[in-house]
Amino acid sequence: MVDELAPGLFRVRDTVAVYVVRSPDGTGIAIDFGSGAVLDQLGEMGVDRLTHVLMTHHHRDQAQGLARAVDAGVEIIVPPVEQDLFARVDRMWERRQIVEDYNLREDRFSILEPVPVDGLAQEYRSAPYGGVEVLALPTPGHTPGSVTYVVQVGDLRVGFTGDLVYAPGKVWSLAAMQWSYTETEGPAMTVLSAIQLQEQGLDLLCPSHGEPMADPVGALQALETTMQRYVDSRRPDPWDLRGRLEDPFEVLTPHLLRNRSSLSYSYVLVSESGAALVFDFGFDQTTGLPSGFDRAARRPWLASLPALRRDHGVTHVEVAIPTHYHDDHVAGMPLLRDVEGTEIWTPAHIAPVLATPLHHDLPCTWFDPIPSDVVLEVGGTVRWREYDITVHDLPGHTLFAAAYELVVDGVRVLVTGDQQDGSWVPDERQETLNYQYRNRFRVEDFRKSAALYARLRPELMVSGHWRPRWVDDAYLAMLARRGEEVVELHDLLLPDELDLGADSILARLTPYYSLVEPGRELRLTVEVRNPFDRDVLAEIEPVNPYGWDSSGRVRRQLPAGGTEHVEVTIVVDGPPRRRARVAVDLTIGGLRLGQHAEALLDVVPEPIR
Repeated sequence: MVDELAPGLFRVRDTVAVYVVRSPDGTGIAIDFGSGAVLDQLGEMGVDRLTHVLMTHHHRDQAQGLARAVDAGVEIIVPPVEQDLFARVDRMWERRQIVEDYNLREDRFSILEPVPVDGLAQEYRSAPYGGVEVLALPTPGHTPGSVTYVVQVGDLRVGFTGDLVYAPGKVWSLAAMQWSYTETEGPAMTVLSAIQLQEQGLDLLCPSHGEPMADPVGALQALETTMQRYVDSRRPDPWDLRGRLEDPFEVLTPHLLRNRSSLSYSYVLVSESGAALVFDFGFDQTTGLPSGFDRAARRPWLASLPALRRDHGVTHVEVAIPTHYHDDHVAGMPLLRDVEGTEIWTPAHIAPVLATPLHHDLPCTWFDPIPSDVVLEVGGTVRWREYDITVHDLPGHTLFAAAYELVVDGVRVLVTGDQQDGSWVPDERQETLNYQYRNRFRVEDFRKSAALYARLRPELMVSGHWRPRWVDDAYLAMLARRGEEVVELHDLLLPDELDLGADSILARLTPYYSLVEPGRELRLTVEVRNPFDRDVLAEIEPVNPYGWDSSGRVRRQLPAGGTEHVEVTIVVDGPPRRRARVAVDLTIGGLRLGQHAEALLDVVPEPIR
């Protein structure tokens, strides 16, 4: 059944409401697709053909007919957060936990087979699709990656909201919003999305389920109010979500702000010019992390920026600088660059990790490469507007981390990322130091960082997950004691006769992950470290899948305590396969380590572009 809601705007009743906007040239675009029955109704709408279908989210009732769209030559546009649940949904089905499953997200309500994706919805921006100008806005709630599309249809500004709202104050599903086992991330995000959408000046809301709503503000206010009650009913204390959205920043000094709504905290340095620089920008306005570690469980957005402009005189975010490469510190930076024109400035030892995350075997990397616009010298000082910012190497939490020293409003500030907890006071338990071995932590890192702090003597230290710390001598002395304790404990617990390092890893292969065509050579670099206090011979032999060839055993003399880099070559053979494993068998001096380091590669059937 086809309903004409306004001249040029139609609704097809299917597994969901599929909306069609007709363009002046007689073509049209669809918002969501249902079973694909819309293709059989185009004549009733005076539409020659569909040029694009814009998906609000990935659920199967929205998308089950997309194979028909592919066959008809309709281009498919999807939310960027959920792109893998369209183009690579087969991987989700192959890997998704089904026993011991505490992930309650409805990612299993995805399409059954992948479909090719022609483009990603450009959030916060307008783009033409088939002659129709469309604004895409992130509106998480029903799913983490849901978007709303805003289109001017004649005199009406129309919001196509997917399943954000069903009717005034109501939603189609509460169950879909339960993104983890005990928390309320989805309902809380729904409140934030409803608040933000009220500011869009909409004349009509068009939901996937339910009837169109001619009083968008009233409908969204009712949803905000009722869903806020629901959130509070499941928490030990009320949560002022509107206040969190409207006032996310704590003023540390007149020109230094902390975004307390983000994960991790971002710090905003404000210039007298109105430009801003942010230290770290990961997941803005988080209400908690959904279960799972796939892309569709992680939502970068820019929800705090309106408050930054309104309340703090910021005209634009000019530069973003990461303290380290972890996703909760960098995930939102590409979106900042795309929407704000923000430049990403990165210290020289962090920039390669952001640019080629799969080259390294490291935890907590973001899904996509993040190239740097400016690479900063470690140990150097860079000028931004009226501020001088000195970059210090700060290994510990991770090998690839930096601290930033600057003076703001007469206060000497040090930005330290996740190096240590910031909650310590003299009468409480000593804080813990934040180290993980796969982050390439080294035994003496916290001894060295404590010495750095003692030399710099900052007045204010700000970190990623803890409150800012006004520094005194007692705090610096405590960090020095803790750094020495870390060294002592590792010396007590690890072997005396060998320097295995904190992580006990003596060789690594890079790139850790590769895409390779059958019949091609793969060159790998083996980084080998000598744990002995004398020169020794290392023997390195590639280990390949059956039938593959390699460059054979390599012998290399290693200096005492030194590191060497050795190149090995592997010839890829056989049919396409996913995650083929290669390794190196290693002996260093008399220490027989066996297949000590591995790398992964996908053998792909066609040329890599």
